[in-house]
Amino acid sequence: MGWSVLETGQTFLLGYALARALDDGFLAGRAEAGLRWLAVAGLGVLVGAYGTGRVYGAVAALVEPLRDRLVTRVVRRGVREADGGALSGLTQQVEIARDSFAGLVMVSRSFVFTSAGALVGLCALAPQLLLVVVPPLAAGVGLFAVTLRPLARRQEAFLAADEALAGHLGVVCPGLRDVTAAGAEDRIALDTGALVDTELHAARALAHWGVARVACLALGGHLPLVLLLAGAPWLLDHGVTPGALVGALAYVSQSLLPALTALVHGLGTSGSRLTVVLRRLAPRGEAPVLPADHEDRTATRRHRPPDPDRPPAARRPAGIDPTLPWSRPREAPDHSYADHRPRTGHTPCTDGPRPSAAPQGPPRRPAPQVVPPVASPSPAPPALSLTSLTFAYGPASAPVVDGLTLTLPVGAQLAVVGPSGVGKSTLTGLVAGLLEPVRGEIRICGRPVPSGDAAARRVLIPQEAYVFSDTLGANLTHLRPDPVPEEELLAAAEAIGLTPLLEALGGPAARVDPAALSAGERQLIALTRAYLSPAPLALLDEATSHLDQEAEARAERAFAARPGGTLVVVAHRISSAGRAGRVLVMDGPRTTYGTHDEVVRRSPLYRDLVGGWEAGGAVAEEEGKAGGGSKPALPLGDTDGVDPVAGAGLAGDRRHVVAHGPVGQVQVPGDLRDGGALGSEG
Repeated sequence: MGWSVLETGQTFLLGYALARALDDGFLAGRAEAGLRWLAVAGLGVLVGAYGTGRVYGAVAALVEPLRDRLVTRVVRRGVREADGGALSGLTQQVEIARDSFAGLVMVSRSFVFTSAGALVGLCALAPQLLLVVVPPLAAGVGLFAVTLRPLARRQEAFLAADEALAGHLGVVCPGLRDVTAAGAEDRIALDTGALVDTELHAARALAHWGVARVACLALGGHLPLVLLLAGAPWLLDHGVTPGALVGALAYVSQSLLPALTALVHGLGTSGSRLTVVLRRLAPRGEAPVLPADHEDRTATRRHRPPDPDRPPAARRPAGIDPTLPWSRPREAPDHSYADHRPRTGHTPCTDGPRPSAAPQGPPRRPAPQVVPPVASPSPAPPALSLTSLTFAYGPASAPVVDGLTLTLPVGAQLAVVGPSGVGKSTLTGLVAGLLEPVRGEIRICGRPVPSGDAAARRVLIPQEAYVFSDTLGANLTHLRPDPVPEEELLAAAEAIGLTPLLEALGGPAARVDPAALSAGERQLIALTRAYLSPAPLALLDEATSHLDQEAEARAERAFAARPGGTLVVVAHRISSAGRAGRVLVMDGPRTTYGTHDEVVRRSPLYRDLVGGWEAGGAVAEEEGKAGGGSKPALPLGDTDGVDPVAGAGLAGDRRHVVAHGPVGQVQVPGDLRDGGALGSEG
C-alpha cells in the first residue's frame, strides 16, 4: 500500500499536469510553462513505475507463502491418502491459484489507488467534474458487485462440467473396442451426450452472465466519457476550464476505464477460478490424527489388488443392527497394533497377536470356557523375497534384471555389487516400488510391492541426499508420524555418526541451510532420518558415497544393528561386501547370490572386484618387512570399486595396476600402452 501511493501520484499528475500545461502554458501563449508541466507528468510516470516495480516484489512476498502452503497440503494429501489427483493439483491447480491470487491482488490494488488518484485530480481541477464522473462509475462498480457471485457460480459450474466430460472421455476412448464388442454404443452415446449437453447449458449460462461485464464497463467506463463530451458546454459555462475538461477526459480514458476493465475481467475470471481451485485443494474436513500404520493400511485396502493368500474380509450381513455385537471374526483395529510397536518405532515384519478391544453393547451371557488346542506359531515372513523378477526399460530392450529369485530373512545384511550400469539402482527402485517389473513378484515382510503395507516397511536412501530448509530435528524426524523423544534422536545421531555435525549446527532446534552443507553432511542427515524411520527394511543406494571408509562402516553397522532391521546396500566400496552377510553380484544375465566365501568361489567378477582383500593383510604383514607390500587401497570414487589401486602387492597379482575401464582390463607397469587379461590367481 505504501509503494502504491507513488502510483496514485502518477495518476494524479497525469490529468492535473495536462490541464495546467494547457491552461497555464500553451493556451496562454507560454510554451515553456506547458513543457515544464508535461515534464512533471513524465517524471510522475517514472516515479510511478518505480513504485509499481516495488509493488511486484511485495506481492511476491505475499503470494509465494500461499503457494508453499498449498504445495505442502497437496503433497501431504497425495502421500498420506494416495490421492491420484495430487499430481494435477501440484503441477496445475497450485499454479492457477498462485497466478490468480497475484492477479487479484494487483488488479484490486490498482483499481483502488488509481481511482483515488483520478478522483482527487478531478476534485482539484473542478469539483463539478465529480458530478459527471462519479455517479456512472459507482453504478458500474455496484452492478459488477451484484453480478459477481452469480457469475462465479456459473464459472464453477462450467469448469465442473468440463472436467466431468474430460474424465468420462478419458475412460471411454481407450475402451472403444470393448464398447463395440459389448454392443454398448447406444448407452455410451447417451451418457456422453448428457455430459455434453450439461457443459453446453453451463457455457450458455456463463455467456449470458458475461454480458453483465460489458454492461458494467459501458456504464462505469464509457458513459462518463459521453457525459463529459455532451456536458462540455454546461461545464465550460460553470467555471470549468478547457484544460480541466481535457484533464478529466484523460483521467477517465487513461486511468479509470483501464482500471475498471482490469477489475471486471480479473475478478470475473481469475476470481472464480481461484475460488474453484481453492475449494478443490482445501481439505474436506480435518481427519483424525492416526498412526502411520493405520493410514497406510487404509490406503492399501482402497488401492491394492486382492491378495490371493489373504482370506476375504468378513462383512456384516444386510439387516443386522449395527449397534449390536457381531459374532463373525473381524480384524482388530489397526491403531491398537501401532500402539505396541517396538521402542525404536520400527514396523515389524510379523503381525503377532493383537489385543482386541472390549465389545460394545449389551452384556452377553458368558459362554462355557473351552481350552483351544495350542497352535504352533506361524513362521515370520522374510524381510524381502524376489520371485522370477524381470525388468527391462522397454519392450525391445534387453532385460536389466532377468528371472532373479532370492530370499532375504529378517535381520540380514545384503550387499549388491557389480559394474556401472548393470542394474543395481534399478533393483532398489523395483524393491521400493518406484518401478514396475515386467514379470515376477516382490514382497516386503510378506506384503506385495507396490502396496501401502510394503511402502510402510521400507525406506530408500538415494545417493543424492535430500535435506529441506527447516530445523535439523524436523529433517531427522520427517519419516516418523509420532514425536521422537530427544534421547532417541541423540542416540540415533550417535549411532550414525551425526553427533559432531549436530553439535556444530547447534542442536536439533538449529535451522538447516541445505546449500551450506557438504554432500557428506547431507548424506549423514538422510541416513539418520532413515535410521529413525519405522521401516524395518533400509535400502542404501550408494547413500554413503560422499563419506570416508570409517564413516561408511559406522553407518552400515548401525543399520545392521537395528532391532528387527534388514539392510540392503548398493556397495560403493567393496569393503561393504566384506561386512555384509550376503552378497548379490549383478553381471548382466549372470547373477550370483550367497555368502562372501560362496560368491568368491563362484563368481570370477567378484574375485576381480575383491582382488586380494582378505589375504592382503597377511601378505602385507609378510612383505611389509621388505617394503614391497601394502594393503589394498580403498576406491577413490568409482561406484563399482575399479579405481586405481595405490600400489602393487595384492595377493596373487602380477604387479598389475587396475585402471579405470572394464573389469579385467589391466595395464603393465612400465608400458601403459599394452594391456592383457587380469590374472585369475587369488
